[in-house]
Amino acid sequence: MYLAAGYTDLRRGIDGLATMIRFRFQLDPYDKNTLFLFCGKRTNRIKGLLWEGDGFLLLYKRLDNGAFSWPRSAEEALEISSEQYAMLMQGLEIIPKHPIRPNNQRTSENRRRSIKRSRKSGFWLARYLL
Repeated sequence: MYLAAGYTDLRRGIDGLATMIRFRFQLDPYDKNTLFLFCGKRTNRIKGLLWEGDGFLLLYKRLDNGAFSWPRSAEEALEISSEQYAMLMQGLEIIPKHPIRPNNQRTSENRRRSIKRSRKSGFWLARYLL
């Protein structure tokens, strides 16, 4: 499964998406059982393209409520697992915005500093999670 990060013009059909896969991402759209996912500027809609061996299957999903959490930063195709796909369909982040750093027994001073930062930035609930 591949996810096209960034915006995609969802007016494109099968041929337009297959061309984008081949020339923009240098991937083979004819890879059997490989799903390519695209999201437009409206994050409640996605398209998928799948080669089944005898033809393409074009998928379209529109959420009534909510939005997909779609990575917008890079103009590349990201390979995702089936677990990440399930998370994406549930509206969860599949690529963390901030890397997780190891937590080596925080001292009370570090804890106080992070509480102050969280209050300053408006995340008052963070102090209850520490």
